Amino acid sequence: MKTGKFVIGVLVSNHFGVLTRVSGLFARRGFNIDSLTVGETENPAISRMTIAVTGDEYVQEQIIKQLEKLHDVKKIAVMEQEETVIRELVLVKIKSDEVNRAAIIEAANVYRAKVIDLAPESLSIEITGEQTKLDGFIKFMRQYGILELCRTGVTALGRGDSTMTI
Repeated sequence: MKTGKFVIGVLVSNHFGVLTRVSGLFARRGFNIDSLTVGETENPAISRMTIAVTGDEYVQEQIIKQLEKLHDVKKIAVMEQEETVIRELVLVKIKSDEVNRAAIIEAANVYRAKVIDLAPESLSIEITGEQTKLDGFIKFMRQYGILELCRTGVTALGRGDSTMTI
């Protein structure tokens, strides 16, 4: 069986305790969550979870079967890579001075990132995109000194007229 990363979209009831039950399910089964994003949908009663996991087809099937057993789970969809727009947000603070500031800003422009904060000894940059682009940007910025970094994890939406609604 082929092992790889897969993304699952899950519509759940929007109330307290749901995230704990979903993440607890993963922990009890010994499945690691690579990334998890959660937010309210166009319907305030429903939240959407985007869960990225590494595993084979068996792991994927087991996760779906276990999620289907949870009362608050309303809909589950495997987000096939070729049929899905997948993005992530990174905020990164880079060590900067008068000597390297222009080079950092130029690199940010090449990656279509935005400088969102400027301080005498640092620059804060926002970048969105696919994981490989973000990994490349972070790798490039290491030479200047990353002071702080945070990633949102992936979020995904079906391409074209494909929708995930109840």
